[in-house]
Amino acid sequence: MTAELSVLVHHSPEQLAEAVCARLLTSFVDIQSAGQVPRWVLTGGSIADRVHAAVAASAARDAVDWSRVELWWGDERFLPDGHEDRNVTHARRALLNHIAIDQTRVHPMPAADVIDDPDLAAAAYEQTLRSNAAASDHGGTPLFDLVMLGVGPDGHVASLFPEQPALHDDRAVVAVRDAPKPPPTRLSLTMQTLGHAREVWFVVSGADKAQAVQLALSGGGVFQVPAAGPRGKQRTLWLLDRAAASQLPAEVSQPGGD
Repeated sequence: MTAELSVLVHHSPEQLAEAVCARLLTSFVDIQSAGQVPRWVLTGGSIADRVHAAVAASAARDAVDWSRVELWWGDERFLPDGHEDRNVTHARRALLNHIAIDQTRVHPMPAADVIDDPDLAAAAYEQTLRSNAAASDHGGTPLFDLVMLGVGPDGHVASLFPEQPALHDDRAVVAVRDAPKPPPTRLSLTMQTLGHAREVWFVVSGADKAQAVQLALSGGGVFQVPAAGPRGKQRTLWLLDRAAASQLPAEVSQPGGD
């Protein structure tokens, strides 16, 4: 069976964030209604901040039992805990401080002041993944319900940058050095781990991302355009604002999301 791939275009970054929020809350309610614990891999960036803030402010927020949601991160800047540039710092401020989350289900990547070697930090996060995997999970990695990803102007996802060795790494988590955007040292789930999910959502805003979106959706190679790689086992969604969708290839349908 071929997994579904859909592209939805929203008018503005604000409407995109609200739409993603509504879709996420509905998905988690459905998963919990089936007696399961949603496993969500968070991303960073300005549009992720908007989504997190929209969830925190939503009147429907408490339809989700947040004490039964498991949180992971797709990548992290290798900096001390609490640093303004860490993705988890932004997530805490925008969302986690506003919901009744069970901290034992929150799994941030190790900070540089806790484990000072990025390779050891990557190995530690991989072990955390393995210790939370069910016996039925392939390869010892949890099967995520939702992996949420942004896309950089160069086509990178998480901290997997074009033409970097990490794209070929077969471990679950990798240390990234010499990243082309600061900070240079990062931790990232690898391509195979990002795709170990029922659904992958690319949430992309801004005209500076339009070419990367176009390349990823028109058959670009993963080594040149990492965003072409991750795909959900059941569904892959590209959730865009109009600016990010401005160069979509002609063969990609563009249903309006608003």
